[in-house]
Amino acid sequence: MSADPRRFLYRDGALDRDDTQRLAARHLGACDDGELYLQYQASEAFGFDDGRLKTADFHTATGFGLRGVSGETTAFAHANEISAAAIERAAATLQLLDPARGPHAAPPPRTNQAMYGADDPLSLIPFADKVALCQRIDAAARARDPRVAQVSVALLGSWSVIDIVRADGFVASDVRPLVRLNVEIVAASGDRRESGFHGLGGRYLYDRLFDETVWGRAIDIALAQALVNLESVAAPAGEMQVVLGPGWPGVLLHEAIGHGLEGDFNRKGTSAFSGRIGQRVAAPGVTVIDEGAIGERRGSLTIDDEGTPTGRTVLIEDGILKGYLQDRLNARLMGMAPTGNGRRESFAHAPMPRMTNTFMLGGNDDPAELVSRVKNGIYAKSFGGGQVDITSGKFVFSCTEAYKIENGKLGVPIKGATLIGDGPTVLTRVKGIGNDLALDEGVGICGKGGQSVPAGVGQPTLLIDGLTVGGTAA
Repeated sequence: MSADPRRFLYRDGALDRDDTQRLAARHLGACDDGELYLQYQASEAFGFDDGRLKTADFHTATGFGLRGVSGETTAFAHANEISAAAIERAAATLQLLDPARGPHAAPPPRTNQAMYGADDPLSLIPFADKVALCQRIDAAARARDPRVAQVSVALLGSWSVIDIVRADGFVASDVRPLVRLNVEIVAASGDRRESGFHGLGGRYLYDRLFDETVWGRAIDIALAQALVNLESVAAPAGEMQVVLGPGWPGVLLHEAIGHGLEGDFNRKGTSAFSGRIGQRVAAPGVTVIDEGAIGERRGSLTIDDEGTPTGRTVLIEDGILKGYLQDRLNARLMGMAPTGNGRRESFAHAPMPRMTNTFMLGGNDDPAELVSRVKNGIYAKSFGGGQVDITSGKFVFSCTEAYKIENGKLGVPIKGATLIGDGPTVLTRVKGIGNDLALDEGVGICGKGGQSVPAGVGQPTLLIDGLTVGGTAA
């Protein structure tokens, strides 16, 4: 498609690209840093439950955020229209800032990469076809096994176009598609009912989700989890060895460790990792990466929301803390370089340091051999919800699929297991790192400071020598 997606930002003749550059130069010229952030977004969601379509939502939003930074102070205003008059009104907020006293921050480096580009892909597939896909998945799931009692299907898509305009004439643009498919199955046997879930997605178009092998696999995984849980017994409790499966269990790493490596917490000294660059913070062999430029991944971006190109940031290497995730403001105040991690939920939010795709690299251990080392413990294959205290890294995560390990072998599935600990301690208790690194399949949502953004996680199979397991066994 040859049409310029940026036309969605400059509709109705209210503003053109030259106007935005003049306005940015006029109102941001006295600031240390800042930008005019323009965004158009279309999003939709279909919910199919109990054999019929329950919800169908479509929404578009257009607006701008104007941010000026002076020293440690940020002034930010936004509006849900893109016009010169609205930007002029928003600029009154910037008058609260002290004029810049030092040199203006240099613009971000340029990038030639363009990870995504399309012309409003939500309109490429008719509404009726999306509903029909949900119907097909529902029918196929019910036909898989007579124990299937309920099926819920969710299909979601969004498409966003942004321009970032600075006072120095720098302009950067990005186009960001995002799709997701969720399948949840409830299986029943007698009076017992248990659920299973699988979700997948990423920064690509809907056509991949319409592939029967793709959505059929989602059914198989969700159903297998539900049937396993039908056979589960009450989880044991106490401190024990835990083996974490590859892929999605990396959400524990994201929450318990990743947030503590973001620049703002470390600049303010509120992270367990503050002031520890160059020190050992994890067991040998532990290497943690944040990489925002992996094609089609849920957390990937061509540029971050300040215009900095995304890339690969080594946070921990062989157990040694190497760096933090930085936006422009915190990087400048800490004397470090931005890492392409300045992210925001939308034009109505100011950017802050956030993860993109955060994962631990694989090691040399055979995953089955790691299980064989455990005399009495659990294998956690999948996680549900969790709670984390970013300052301390303390966490509580619930397992949605887990098994006992007895004498080095996987045993019966267990229900009601929670993992309790703190991220910095967990890093030091890693005793085995599998050779099976996997990234999650595209369902992560990261919350911070009242903002939500899509993110990716991942890890290999890990052997942790001692986690507190909260269980329900008598």
